[in-house]
Amino acid sequence: MNSGMAASSSRVMLGPLVAAIDQGTSSTRFLVFNAKTAELLSHHQVEINQSFPKEGWVEEDPKEILQSVYECMERTCEKLTQLNVDISNIKAIGVTNQRETTLVWDKETGEPLYNAIVWLDLRTQSTVERLINKTPGRNKNHLKHKTGLPISTYFSAVKLRWLMDNVDEVAEAVLTHRAMFGTVDSWLIWCLTGGKSGGVHCTDVTNASRTMLFNIHTLDWDPELCKYFDIPMEILPKVRSSSEIYGLMKSGCLSGIPISGCLGDQSAALVGQMCFQEGQAKNTYGTGCFLLRNTGAKPVMSEHGLLTTVAYKLGRDKPACYALEGSVAIAGAVVRWLKDNLGIIQTSTELEKLAASVGTSYGCYFVPAFSGLYAPYWEPSARGIICGLTQFTNKSHLAFAALEAVCFQTREILDAMNQDSGIPLTQLQVDGGMTSNRLLMQLQADILCIPVVKPSMPETTALGAAMAAGAAEGVSVWSLRPEDLSEVTSEKFEPQINPEESEFRYARWKKAVQRAMNWETTEPISNGNGETSIFSSVPLGFYILGSMLMLIGAKYIAGHK
Repeated sequence: MNSGMAASSSRVMLGPLVAAIDQGTSSTRFLVFNAKTAELLSHHQVEINQSFPKEGWVEEDPKEILQSVYECMERTCEKLTQLNVDISNIKAIGVTNQRETTLVWDKETGEPLYNAIVWLDLRTQSTVERLINKTPGRNKNHLKHKTGLPISTYFSAVKLRWLMDNVDEVAEAVLTHRAMFGTVDSWLIWCLTGGKSGGVHCTDVTNASRTMLFNIHTLDWDPELCKYFDIPMEILPKVRSSSEIYGLMKSGCLSGIPISGCLGDQSAALVGQMCFQEGQAKNTYGTGCFLLRNTGAKPVMSEHGLLTTVAYKLGRDKPACYALEGSVAIAGAVVRWLKDNLGIIQTSTELEKLAASVGTSYGCYFVPAFSGLYAPYWEPSARGIICGLTQFTNKSHLAFAALEAVCFQTREILDAMNQDSGIPLTQLQVDGGMTSNRLLMQLQADILCIPVVKPSMPETTALGAAMAAGAAEGVSVWSLRPEDLSEVTSEKFEPQINPEESEFRYARWKKAVQRAMNWETTEPISNGNGETSIFSSVPLGFYILGSMLMLIGAKYIAGHK
């Protein structure tokens, strides 16, 4: 696909090009865009290995991550050369990355001191419980007024605390002032700009805002937060804007080119989707759904279970923009469940055909609360439920209900966002793997009662990083003025059902969600012999005792007649 696109554009005079490193959880990509047209010219992708040393632990090798970046760069440069594209046209490089993933390395040797602890790693559960227990009222939102985040295993500070507590090499390097901490963006920028020979140790505001050490109001590391987690501030990278020259590439085919853009992946997708206006939102459909909504120059604190985060700061002297963020645990994962667990489809693409064959769930509702419910409920005791079944229901209706479930969950988060921000959403911009399902996109528009807009160029995350890099002061090859951004083509899905029907289906969904709640709360308690006791439930215990007393009383009265 890329070679064809590039061949056609190389026949005309190419303007300046901008590249992006997209370092994700499962792969690394390097992509090159035309700064004037936003056209993707070429790219290369390398998978990243994840290791799972213990249950719930997820790690990656920092050196493998770095090597994959160099490999993607070299291969992409080779592809461009084959297409007669002069790589000296590449004027800047942007970085976008999996957020929260935590690394510590030795600044004198340049060696990582442990594997990278990935964002979804759960080893810090006991650290989190200990931290919450020392807050007044055991409140997980104790730091939210500064960070916008609950105390959770997701964020970098607890992972860094675990490394300092459990890895001798890390603890020693901190004591001897040789340790450097960073998220993936910091590790890459430090290495690419020279490493132990003058590498730049920095991060941007979006990545910093996911650490729990960063004050989202002052836009800097917070001494009180660092003291709370007992983390020395000297190991932290310098916080910069998302669009400025951090340093120059020191080796490889692009040596001498400035690295001038840096955004966490969800922020980069927001920029790549051109969500620059307050109230604009994008939803990324992957394993789960990740929804970010631009709330403008002021951080909005959620009353409905959403996170407050920095969306971007596109220049040293530009204001920061904030976003509300919501996550749905199970989106694309429900497709995998229907395929792998139930076997009702053989491939993910079959789901759309199966659902389209009936065009309705016929009153069947599927709440895929496999891991409890996430935003806006945060109800860990919920479990998955399929209800409204009749003798008429078949696997096609279930397939349709599964797609509707993704849409209903997105609607719930959007409702929460509308309540938090007070600005009703006028359209939703979408990206991610599941957006190739056209039926899902139409259903989403119908259930939200607003248009759903899908860009024809799906690489929005990398595009956002390239835009930030190309627009940086001293590079200035990419204009972010609204009138210059209108060339991006997209497809719009307009709502096609009347709002009353949409509201009726949504009300039914809410009813199904209530049925899924509190499923795991009354588990019987073992009496120590592996047997469960009927008295483990207090109300049941009272009922049985009461019944026995009444029986004894009745016999006693009968005996005295």
